[in-house]
Amino acid sequence: MWRLKKVCHKSSRPDNTEQLRLKRREQERALRQARRDKQLFSKRLLLSEDEEHSTEQHVTKIPIYSSLILIIYVSTQCTSGKCGPEKEASLKALSRALRDPSAQTKFIKLENSIHVLVGLLTGSNTECRLLAVRCLHELSHSPHSAVSLACLPASPYLLTYLSGQSTKFTELCLYTLGNLCPDNDAVKDKVLSQGIIPALTNCLETQMHNLALVEAIGFTLSQLLQEIQSKNLHTFLYYSQIISVYSSVKLFINLSTHFHCLLLAALPLIVCWVFFYLSHSIPGDCSVLLSHGALSKCSSLLVSIGGTVAEEKKDEGLELAVWPLLRCVGNLLSSCPVEHLSEQVDTRLLAALCALLNVYLKTQPALAREAAWVLNNLTAHSTDFCSALLTQNLVPDLIQLLPFSLGINTMILRVLANVAHQKKHFCDQLVRLGLLSALCATLKMADTEMVVLSLDVLNMLIDGNLQVAEEFVKQGGLLMIEALQYNHEGELRQRALYLLEHKLSPCVCLCCSFSCVSSLG
Repeated sequence: MWRLKKVCHKSSRPDNTEQLRLKRREQERALRQARRDKQLFSKRLLLSEDEEHSTEQHVTKIPIYSSLILIIYVSTQCTSGKCGPEKEASLKALSRALRDPSAQTKFIKLENSIHVLVGLLTGSNTECRLLAVRCLHELSHSPHSAVSLACLPASPYLLTYLSGQSTKFTELCLYTLGNLCPDNDAVKDKVLSQGIIPALTNCLETQMHNLALVEAIGFTLSQLLQEIQSKNLHTFLYYSQIISVYSSVKLFINLSTHFHCLLLAALPLIVCWVFFYLSHSIPGDCSVLLSHGALSKCSSLLVSIGGTVAEEKKDEGLELAVWPLLRCVGNLLSSCPVEHLSEQVDTRLLAALCALLNVYLKTQPALAREAAWVLNNLTAHSTDFCSALLTQNLVPDLIQLLPFSLGINTMILRVLANVAHQKKHFCDQLVRLGLLSALCATLKMADTEMVVLSLDVLNMLIDGNLQVAEEFVKQGGLLMIEALQYNHEGELRQRALYLLEHKLSPCVCLCCSFSCVSSLG
């Protein structure tokens, strides 16, 4: 009844505040996108060993002159197959020079510049090949999309070399491809047609023991899947290639054994985002992810994180892993059959989600709302999880969150509506836990969506229970309902009139009779 669709951004009921709500969501979406880009390091620069000890300012700000670029470029065109000291020094100087954006644009304008690098890349000398891919890697980090497009002649060779070479060489190829993918549609289409996803899948299967390469594979794959998802490029070609990733997704899932000791490391973070992009890349088809236990693994990770924050051991940056995990679990829950939900998800996830809600409520309300959204999907059609919410005594904490805005209170009220909708016995428990008095407060809110949801929940609570209706009237709820029947919103008027005529009218008669008897006495 209350279950949300498999989307990242929740839908809402249109009302007179819809324009403000949409504007707020657009702002939040922009902030979320900026945060995600920062988290994923949309482009990564893999430093060499001697550069890792240098400061960022020192290695990035190198004075560049056109004549120097030309001299270095000409010196690399040595036709000798031997990579002597001079040629090696020239290539190293070129890679350092290409760290500067202006040098990158100048370099690609030189005739046959990229083809010279490709020639070195495909040569027989190992050292030259490594230095050539280093130069291409520097170019891939350029902020100019034209540079990525100029690097296209090297892409088939970079893909071919994913199946061999040294670890450092393969790692450079992976990060170079990952940097190139988001810049230009032509680049992305080309590498897709060249079979980048099957190449990444094969590389993952053969390099699972090497965590550095797995991280690089995850980065490149997440960059690619992110682009496919954001542009809705669900053609047959992309669909069939994404399906090929599913054949190896179990290998990614098995990486969760490393999460507990490396939770904030880049590898788990990248894998979390890959989970999310996989769950969202092909709408309505998460069966393979579910069959491989992705929901079980991701929810277990959230349980662990929830336990950490509940014990006040929250580490800085922990939310970087929480964001993609919440979105992945929320999407997978909307695809998981209700009869298999208990097999996939531990009921401890409820407490973990509530812990995340409370921890991030004030510091990151958008993240708290994501946790509430997952809680909604978890309880939408499951009697077992609605019951667990009551038995674990989590409802009082949720009721305390109803005064909060930013979409958190509406999502929490949907969760409580899920519980009330399951069984009449649950409604009685919700009343005993104080939901009725909380509804008296939410009915006064200016948020139309919140008031409509409150009326719906109230209808379920007092349905067939005269005592609850009488208690609501005693708490002053009747006056609020009577006022709502004159509201300019038709949806509110209809619900208020229905409650007055079909649910509260017996209580009104009883109250009137009681008043008459009291006055006669």
